[in-house]
Amino acid sequence: MNDAPHRPDSHSPRGERSESQRLAEDRKERQAKRKKAMDDALDRGLQDSFPGSDPVAVTQPPPSAWDKHKP
Repeated sequence: MNDAPHRPDSHSPRGERSESQRLAEDRKERQAKRKKAMDDALDRGLQDSFPGSDPVAVTQPPPSAWDKHKP
């Protein structure tokens, strides 16, 4: 007899993953991809920048009112 309490997030006897486990793994995978993309963008910015005193910016500021009126 199995005295262990049933846990809804445990593996099934057939080795299948529960929906919550799949969602958690998908979320971790998306987070890892976003981190890698940001790290890659920062590396490109560092490689493309001239050595100077300005810090590297990975993101761009939003367009100003002046930018919106340019042809």
